[in-house]
Amino acid sequence: MSVILITGINGFIGSNIAKRFISDGHKVRGLVRKTSDLSFIDGMNIELFYGDITSTDTLSVPVKGADIVIHAAGFASDWGSYEKFYRINVEGTQNIARASCQGGVKRFVHISTTAAYGFSGFQYMEESEPMADTIFAYCETKKIAEKWLFELAKSSEMEIVAIRPGNVFGPNDHTFIEKYADALTAGKGGYIGGGRTWTAPTYVENLVDGIVLACFKKEAAGEAFFITDGLEIDWRTFTEKLCIELGIKPPILSIPFRVGYIIAYLMEIIYKLFQIKKDPLLTRYRISNGGRDYHFSIKKAAVLLGYSPKVTLEDSVKRTAQWYKGSRGLRPLAGL
Repeated sequence: MSVILITGINGFIGSNIAKRFISDGHKVRGLVRKTSDLSFIDGMNIELFYGDITSTDTLSVPVKGADIVIHAAGFASDWGSYEKFYRINVEGTQNIARASCQGGVKRFVHISTTAAYGFSGFQYMEESEPMADTIFAYCETKKIAEKWLFELAKSSEMEIVAIRPGNVFGPNDHTFIEKYADALTAGKGGYIGGGRTWTAPTYVENLVDGIVLACFKKEAAGEAFFITDGLEIDWRTFTEKLCIELGIKPPILSIPFRVGYIIAYLMEIIYKLFQIKKDPLLTRYRISNGGRDYHFSIKKAAVLLGYSPKVTLEDSVKRTAQWYKGSRGLRPLAGL
């Protein structure tokens, strides 16, 4: 049995990680803020510590005695100030990693992202390929944090592993699927370039399988891994399958990438000019994610970790749609 501390344990990914490790018989700790919504982890056997990765004086106690730290906390969004992204994703990561080193943690598993590679258009991207520079604060700060961690590993006995998930989805996903399904059910969905660009869906239970392997496989030390569902799938196919399970008609609208990008850019300017607090309907990040091939090879994870996605696309979409319909009280459209 290992003692495992999970930052961001109350979130979508963090709560799923916790559920799995508790089921496997490990002692699970969680770092949460006093203002955090704990509904995702309600009733779980977790030792909670109140703190914040941006406050160094709250981190020494939670990490003391932990064997593994899984750093799932972060600011994941396609909209927001660079300063906020940097404070949480870079400085927060540095804070918890330093505290973990000082606390004698054996392995630090960082939940990074495939988005660190940007959206220039690629298929079967491998971990050895360099990360391109982007205009997106989320991509850049996650990249900076990951690079810093591997530099830290050169002067530390603590092992570093980076997990780079694709577009993570599943029940309780308020970051991606909830917003996407809201748009689809409201008739506001559409495709970029006909929806024929490849994407990288990552069902949360498959991601957790990869994280578990990264925690205990000796071959994982010092390595970064893409963890996705390993599918050759475009946005249209994914969306149509989701719409079938939601009981709604798939979108008809499609706009060229360049047109969508310009519209999103203008929206961003307007939102910044008038200091509108809510997110724009379209952002350049969303258009780029949906309008450029965005696909990653999981060969390295398969070879070194023995990773293989267990939950199929059909089952993952069905489970996710069932959750969404339950949360929204959705009813199928007539004739479907």
